[in-house]
Amino acid sequence: MSLVFTCSADDGHPADLTLAGLLREHGLPGTFYFPIRNQEGGPVLSGAGMRQVAAQFEIGSHTLDHQFLTRVGAAQAGAQIVRGKRELEDRLGRRVAGFCYPGGRYRPLHIGQVRAAGFDYARTTLNLCLDAGANRYEMATTCQFYPHARAVYLRNYLRGGAWPQRAGMLLRALGEPDWERRLYAMFAAAERRGGVFHLWLHTADVEAQSAWPALAGFLAHVAARVPPSRRLSNGALALRSFGALKR
Repeated sequence: MSLVFTCSADDGHPADLTLAGLLREHGLPGTFYFPIRNQEGGPVLSGAGMRQVAAQFEIGSHTLDHQFLTRVGAAQAGAQIVRGKRELEDRLGRRVAGFCYPGGRYRPLHIGQVRAAGFDYARTTLNLCLDAGANRYEMATTCQFYPHARAVYLRNYLRGGAWPQRAGMLLRALGEPDWERRLYAMFAAAERRGGVFHLWLHTADVEAQSAWPALAGFLAHVAARVPPSRRLSNGALALRSFGALKR
């Protein structure tokens, strides 16, 4: 069965430059979702750093201030979405087509605001999926590169719906006590079934866990098993899965 691989990173941490280097080394595309600032206090790449990543990878928006949209009113949420896009485009000097909901928190109202702001697609944090998601503004993922306890996967499964489609990946996740073995087991299951394997991460977490060797090893494994024609950015996956957006 044919498998498509895509990778995305959230929050614009300066360590995104390290991830960009790893992806480039293994010939893998990636999508980086940048806020302009992080109100939680985390560091964010400078404009020069953002442009350095953007020279070779797709960049998406992550609001102006890494604002969880469900924690503010509609007007403020809309402003965060619109201003985040505008200021990021000003820094990069080009259009930004993709958006990622901070913390994976959003409501139907926010989907409409993202579309009205001119985005072509949006990514969620729904895990355990082997497809692109329900629609172009609720794109799903397969797993996060993080040493989660198995209970985290179970909670994500119960909250996310689409249970029959996601049950296979849940069983793979629950079947491995070690998080690195879990990652490889889920990837192997995806290879057998086909579809989309979407790995997402925060490089701040990779840095804090000293997990760069583990990430490098997994990306090398992916590069050895997924041909270049089936390695896609999030934007390319959205286009492949949902077609060109008609406004």
